[in-house]
Amino acid sequence: MTATPLRVFITGASSGIGLALAEEYVKRGAVLGLVARRADSLAAFAARFPQSSVSIYPADVRDADALADAARSFIAQHGGADIVIANAGISQGALTGHGDLNAFRAVMDVNYFGMVATFEPFIESMRASRSGTLVGLASVAGVRGLPGSGAYSASKSAAAKYLESLRVEMRPQGISVVTIAPGYVRSEMTAHNPYPMPFLMNADRFAAKVANAIAQKVRYATFPWQMRIVGMALHVLPRWLYDFAFERAPRKPRASE
Repeated sequence: MTATPLRVFITGASSGIGLALAEEYVKRGAVLGLVARRADSLAAFAARFPQSSVSIYPADVRDADALADAARSFIAQHGGADIVIANAGISQGALTGHGDLNAFRAVMDVNYFGMVATFEPFIESMRASRSGTLVGLASVAGVRGLPGSGAYSASKSAAAKYLESLRVEMRPQGISVVTIAPGYVRSEMTAHNPYPMPFLMNADRFAAKVANAIAQKVRYATFPWQMRIVGMALHVLPRWLYDFAFERAPRKPRASE
């Protein structure tokens, strides 16, 4: 008997982690729905895998109506989604007192509100089937507030807390929620970081580990595994020691720099 292919919907699928996840799920024979702003990159991906079922939806996750339309189209075509991965994210250095309010808003709109908007249109069908897995990308950077990355750290901390709330809310309804907290993964987002990135992991290896964690419905997973230890240590580090250790740490450049 032939197994029914997984139906997987991924945002931010045109590059980096999202692209690697799309490639990993193609290998696993999944039916894919891919969202990203860059229509040409999505079309190029679909052209690379003509034997696979790949639906593309050029959209910005800040546009909740466009996301809802994409979700409705995917559900109508495939009868629902087994896995929805809210991966879309941006990272910008931003400082208070330097006119960066728009950067703070943009990061939160994509990394947090974009995640909520991604999940929203799939809940009804998942409730009806009492099945499905919602996956959100948080970050080790959300464990503490990193200097120069207040926007990014805040957005990823908010995402982690939201996902935890959602996991408890959805469990009685048969819906699983998985939080993935990446450390440093080789991608466009990390390519220009002007500081050391310990345990840097290639995106394809990261994607394979994430797909396995999702299949096992792990509640919270950090890759590479060494960064889980780093995150735990940061979490318990006394504030005075954290302040002393990080006040001179290298910082991600601001968008205007």
